[in-house]
Amino acid sequence: MNKRSSIYILTAALTFTSLSACQKDFLERPPLDQVSEVTFWKTEKDVYETVMGVYAKLPGDNMVYDDGSTDNAHVQNAWEGPASSTSAGTISSTEDAGWYYIDIRRANYFLENANKVKVIAPELLTRYEAEVRFLRAFSYFRLMSLFGDVPLITKTLAIGEENVPRTPKKEVLAFVLQELDAVAKILPATYAGGRPNEKGRITKGAVLALKMRAHLYEGDWKPAADAAAEVMTMGYDLFTTTAEEPSDAKDDYSKWVDFADATDQEKFRKGLRSYERLFRQVNEGNKEVILNREQIMQKDENSFNTYLPPATLGGWSSVTPTQSMVDSYGNYKTGEAVIPVDPAQRAAWYASDKVAFANEYKNRDPRFYASILFDGAPWNAMSKTTFTFTWKQGNNMSKTGYNFRKLVDPIAYEGQIGNHANVILIRYAEVLLSYAEAKNELTGPDATIYDALDKIRTRAGMPVIDRSKYASQAALRAVIRSERRVELALEGQRYMDIRRWKIAPEVMKTIKNVANQQVQERVWTDKLYLMPVPQSQIDLSKGVLTQTPGYSK
Repeated sequence: MNKRSSIYILTAALTFTSLSACQKDFLERPPLDQVSEVTFWKTEKDVYETVMGVYAKLPGDNMVYDDGSTDNAHVQNAWEGPASSTSAGTISSTEDAGWYYIDIRRANYFLENANKVKVIAPELLTRYEAEVRFLRAFSYFRLMSLFGDVPLITKTLAIGEENVPRTPKKEVLAFVLQELDAVAKILPATYAGGRPNEKGRITKGAVLALKMRAHLYEGDWKPAADAAAEVMTMGYDLFTTTAEEPSDAKDDYSKWVDFADATDQEKFRKGLRSYERLFRQVNEGNKEVILNREQIMQKDENSFNTYLPPATLGGWSSVTPTQSMVDSYGNYKTGEAVIPVDPAQRAAWYASDKVAFANEYKNRDPRFYASILFDGAPWNAMSKTTFTFTWKQGNNMSKTGYNFRKLVDPIAYEGQIGNHANVILIRYAEVLLSYAEAKNELTGPDATIYDALDKIRTRAGMPVIDRSKYASQAALRAVIRSERRVELALEGQRYMDIRRWKIAPEVMKTIKNVANQQVQERVWTDKLYLMPVPQSQIDLSKGVLTQTPGYSK
């Protein structure tokens, strides 16, 4: 997992299409597993397949490890990537935190060569180029979010050109925004389906949503709010369902929620199922999805069903919830925050009073039950009979006392097949949350902000926001940040949120399990606002590439 490559390694390697010089001499023909520059770039199919090669490098299921670098989750296996050392505060230049340029090289190569094809409709080629420009901008945005200053490379480097210095972040950001503005004028709002107009390609909505995210991360409130507002006019909506499988119907939540009546229970179950099912393969491409990483059925599975469940369900417990994540889910009945139990008291109850221990998990946000496996949690979709989660310590079991169930697909589990659900990278709920944050920071509370937040809460089955209680900018800011954490858990947003809000020093604390035993010591230092450049890449650049301040060999 998290295997990374660098621009410097890439310049010494073949391109992703393995193009080689064609020799006229019969005895010097290129190997049959390579494609010749002379014979490639001839047909529309060549262009199409090369674009698909750029799409293939969109990030996917590794986004859950981003949350493992935050107060949301714990990554227990250091060999699975840098999240463990990042969260502990011990990451160094001997590790690779995401210095990744393969996708950028693919994009540059395509943009330099696609116009060689003369048998493609000009408007289709222009659209393909716009899609690839977006994908390159998406990659640069992630790089600069991790490292700040990064080399801005817009051409395919040859051997000997690899010594590229870091470009100031503001210039990289300007490039990203310029590219997004340009391709927004080209890309369609929707695709009809069928080659070469498959649904899942980059849309204008995805472009505007990334523009929104870029401005939000930089604290540029007006352009962030404006971009979000435009996306909100484009026909996206929150996914909802009332569907339950027979196994779902066996989940008895009356033990955990004090339902007022049958209508209240129906609202709760609709909120839970709507939230958990929007990520399932059966509902992929739903009206909430703005950008996803497409997974090919039976060929290109994601690993959520492996990374997240406990060993008792065939998983690794790679990424597990922290107690802080559990504490963030509010009260279903009141809509208000929950006061956490004292850790020592929780441990005492866990050891000797299971009834008192269970009370902490009662009457929580439906998204809690859709996202977290806690002691006693029902999840009958994961069993041919019945299943109740019981925390046990051991190999591939959680060290915190909790597992995630969000993103896991029980249908794939039951069928003993891979989870091939597309990985959602941007969805409409994020747009509503980003609009609310940017607008609140820009002007303070207004009806449009409450409306955006209430849509999310209503979908989840939660009470709407008390507008008289949360009438100040500061009070509403706290609600927005809490709502963002709960709604977008495991979706890779928390990593930048705690950094841009400057709350990382407060929240990146040593974590303990439900028995009050230390799980991981965490120490925050401000150098962790940015990640170190791998020393191996500095060495390959012969020192032209400089290290992030605060890090050494």
